[in-house]
Amino acid sequence: MVLSQMAHWAKLKGISVLATADFTHPFWFDKIKNELEEAGNGLYVLRQTANSLRQTAGSGKQLAISEVYFLLSCEVSSIYSQGGKGRRIHTLFFFPSLKSVEKFNQALLKRGANLRSDGRPIVGISSRDLCEIALNIDDQALVIPAHAWTPWFSVFGAFSGFDSLEECFGDMVDNIFAIESGLSSDPAMNWQIEELDTRSIVSFSDAHSLEKIGREATVFEAGEISYNAIYDAIVKGSKVTNVTNVSKGNKSSETFETSETFVPSKIAFTIEFYPEEGKYHFTGHRDCSFSQNPQETAEKGDICPVCGRPLTIGVVHRVEQLKSQNSKVKTLIENGVRWIHSDNPARPPYVSLVPLSEILAEALGVGVGTKTAVEGYHKLVANLDSEFNVLLKADLDEVSRYSAPRVAEAIQKVRSGDIVVEPGYDGKFGVVKIWPETEGNVEKNVQENKDEGQLDLFAG
Repeated sequence: MVLSQMAHWAKLKGISVLATADFTHPFWFDKIKNELEEAGNGLYVLRQTANSLRQTAGSGKQLAISEVYFLLSCEVSSIYSQGGKGRRIHTLFFFPSLKSVEKFNQALLKRGANLRSDGRPIVGISSRDLCEIALNIDDQALVIPAHAWTPWFSVFGAFSGFDSLEECFGDMVDNIFAIESGLSSDPAMNWQIEELDTRSIVSFSDAHSLEKIGREATVFEAGEISYNAIYDAIVKGSKVTNVTNVSKGNKSSETFETSETFVPSKIAFTIEFYPEEGKYHFTGHRDCSFSQNPQETAEKGDICPVCGRPLTIGVVHRVEQLKSQNSKVKTLIENGVRWIHSDNPARPPYVSLVPLSEILAEALGVGVGTKTAVEGYHKLVANLDSEFNVLLKADLDEVSRYSAPRVAEAIQKVRSGDIVVEPGYDGKFGVVKIWPETEGNVEKNVQENKDEGQLDLFAG
C-alpha cells in the first residue's frame, strides 16, 4: 500500500480519484509530501506524472482521466466520554492543501495526540471538537463520520455511538454534510433516517489491501476534476455541466474540460458492497457460529443462546432501532444492471456489486488468491479497460472472449441482482453465492478473516 501501487491499482479498478489516507502519521505524511505534487485543483498526483499533466494543460488539449488524482484524507479514532457513556467514533477528514493538513496535524499534537502510534490515531478529543478544529483551520475541510453504523467505532454504533448526529456533534452538526455508509449498510437503509434526508450518503472502499480498493465507491459527475467539484457535489449537489462521453471500441472513458473557474457537480451514484456481505450486517456471535435477523432479535432478545453473553448488535438491527421513516425504493434494470432509486428524486441511485475477484473465484471454482483467479482478473481488466467497466458496462460476449462463459454468466447474474448472500455478523464476512446450489467461496472468507481479523473492531 504505497502511493505508486495504490495509483496502479486504482487504474485497474477504474478509479480516477483516490484518498491518500493516514496523513496524520509523520512517516506517511512525509511520503505524501515527497511523492505527490499539487495538480492545481486541490488534488495531488504522483510527481512523475506532474510534468506530463502540465504539458497537456499548456497545449490547450482536453485532459482525459488517465492519471490518478489523490485527495488528502485521514481517519481519526476519537475515544471520550459524553453523557455518562464511553464514546468511540471514527471520523474522516478531507483537506484541499498540504498546508492545511500540516496545521491540522499540529493542532492534534498540541492536544496530546500520539500521531506515530497508528495510521488512524486514537485521540481523546470529542467528535464535535475535532470538527471545530478542522474547520477553524480550513473552512473547505470535509468532516464525514466513517462507516457510520459499525457496532464498535462509529457515530451510530450500537455499543459506543449516538442516536443522532446532533447528539454527537452538537452545535457543529450543520457542518456534517455526509455520512459514509460502510460495508454493512447501503443507501436504502440510510434513507430510513430522517436526519439524513439533508445529508449525502457516500461510499468508500475502506481498503486494507490493494486488491480491496474500490469495493465501494462514490461516482461524481463534474465539469472538472478538482477538490472543489467533490466538495460541491457532497455539500450542495449542483447540476452537472460540460461532460463529454467518449467511446473507444470496447473501452469507454470520460473527457473533462479543465478550467480555472469552479464548475458545479453532483454525486451521480454510489457503488456498493452487498450489505449482507459486510461483517456486521446481522446480530450474532462469531465464536458461537450464531446469528439472527432483527425480527428474531425482537422475539428472542439479544442474549446468545449458546454462551449466554450479549450478542454483537448488527447494523440492520441498529437501523431498525433508529429509523424514523419508511423510505420507498424502486428498482430499474438498465442494460442488464439493477439500479436502486429512492422515491426522493434528489437522492442519487446506487448499484450493488460483487468484486470481480470473488466472481471469478466462484465461477472458476478456485480460491480468490489463486493463480487462476489472479491471471483471469488481469486478463479481463487489461482487455476491457477496468474492473468497474467489466462489472457494469462490458459486453458479455467480450467477457466470454477473454474468460470462460461461466464468468460472463456470473457477471450477468451479479448485474441483475440474481445472487444469494449469507449475511455476515460479529466480524465474519457474509458469503456470496452466485449459484445457490454451490457452497460459496469458503476459501475467500477464511482468508479475508485471517487477513483482517485484527481489524474486527475497527473496519466497516
